Amino acid sequence: MKKVKSFFAKLLLVIATVNIILGGLSIFARVHAETAAFNMDARAAYAIDAESGQVLYQKNATKLYPIASVIKILTLGVIEQDVRNHHLKWDQKIKITPAVAKMADDWHFSNVPLVKGQEYTVRQLVDSMMLVSADGSTEALALADAGSTEAFNKKMQAFAKKAGVTDAKIYNMIGLPNGDLGKHKLKDVDKDAENLLSAKDVALISKYLVEKYPETLEITKQKFANFDVTKDQQYLMTNVNALLPQNGFAPKEGEIDGLKTGNTDRAGKCIVSTGTFSGRRVILVALHTKGEWNDQSKMQQDFYNKLVDEYQPVQAKKISDISTKIKAVKVTNGKDKKNTQIELNKATTVWLPKNVKLGATKPTLKLNGGQQSLEAPIKKGQQVGKLVLHIPGLPDFDMSVYASQNIAKKSIFN
Repeated sequence: MKKVKSFFAKLLLVIATVNIILGGLSIFARVHAETAAFNMDARAAYAIDAESGQVLYQKNATKLYPIASVIKILTLGVIEQDVRNHHLKWDQKIKITPAVAKMADDWHFSNVPLVKGQEYTVRQLVDSMMLVSADGSTEALALADAGSTEAFNKKMQAFAKKAGVTDAKIYNMIGLPNGDLGKHKLKDVDKDAENLLSAKDVALISKYLVEKYPETLEITKQKFANFDVTKDQQYLMTNVNALLPQNGFAPKEGEIDGLKTGNTDRAGKCIVSTGTFSGRRVILVALHTKGEWNDQSKMQQDFYNKLVDEYQPVQAKKISDISTKIKAVKVTNGKDKKNTQIELNKATTVWLPKNVKLGATKPTLKLNGGQQSLEAPIKKGQQVGKLVLHIPGLPDFDMSVYASQNIAKKSIFN
């Protein structure tokens, strides 16, 4: 009898343990679901609100991968920068060399022919680069701007750094393997070397590009443009971005106006798109997506549709809009302590699930350096920490907080 009781006791213990484990797994599944509202079938992806920098989705976002012709957004950035600096002009004519003509006429690389000895304007070449990803046009622009692939690469690195990107590995302006550039390839570099950037890198460059050079969107939102190959030959270019308005994969609300696709064997099908939704500019990067181009376009369309259907931007003007409990922090001077108010330095807009208020994000305050208090002196407007908002379905969002007054060491008890 004792053995039977012992057996049942052990059985009940096992059942209880299993229930705890399953319960834990269930909780984990719910938590995971709450922090992953979107699912993108891509090797890497990253989506942000362009103004606030709020991350809306991330997947392998900081790993470096080949990005194919998506690199042309960086090429465009350098060209637009140099036009603004009067190093180039939009109506400036560029004469096509035999090497560039060979690149443009090779069906593997380009779909806009360029005639050896013919001249084309910077604007013509930029349109063909961004609408139909013309490789010959891209090469012509970079060489006219900097003189060599290596020199233009340095300009691309400098532009990327301005955007906050320091880890990019850049080998050429086109997005092809180094060896495919023929005469203009880099010496002492493997022929298979391709540009390597992360999805986050691409998003940061895109954000910087559209903020500093808004004329970018006037180029990338064009659905059609004519390209005069010769006086007697005209090429009608159709933008390859299937998410543009009235196209088959245009989101049902909001409007896409850029940016760029890309495809190589190693990079797979890549895209960076941007548009305005609920009055907010959103940038979405997806690298090495699965399936065909229609699958990729549908995936991006679904992301934007779900964002608008299930989320909305909410503005926080002051800390009390987010939390009535977090008002002040302690400032110390040796053993002495004093509370000081903290504040936001500007109104910030946050994407939240519909019918969810800012206070429901369970904000937590984190002071700089992980400290429990600040140490005097403190200057008014000094950034002292951040509020971390825990948003259902989205990654956490950090909002910087600032001291609302000056506190000198001698004034702590004054």
